[in-house]
Amino acid sequence: MNSRDLDLLKNILDYIEQIDEASSHFQAKIDNFKAYSTYRNAAAMCVLQIGELAKHLSDDYKQYTCDEIPWHQIQGIRNVIAHEYGKVDADSLWETLTEDIPKLREFCEQQIALYEEQPDDNIT
Repeated sequence: MNSRDLDLLKNILDYIEQIDEASSHFQAKIDNFKAYSTYRNAAAMCVLQIGELAKHLSDDYKQYTCDEIPWHQIQGIRNVIAHEYGKVDADSLWETLTEDIPKLREFCEQQIALYEEQPDDNIT
């Protein structure tokens, strides 16, 4: 991982924290997610931004980590949100938020920690 990838992972983590903030505000309930467009829109915008950031990760990094994180699918959901927002199913987006985003959070936290533990002379 290079320093640019590290910065992108930190930015992805920032958007994950914004999703958590919105979820906390709306008590992380699917009924609230379906009832409040502000909750859905905030979460969707963060997922869109995560997908955009994922597009800018180095190809080498994405290929190296593709067994752990489905970068292509992350970019794909970004495209759906950006270009076909009216077709985004609330249940599917909820599933992304509750199942996929926590895995992405854990991955980003682990990768950032590994990078920061490296001796300075091994950092690319």
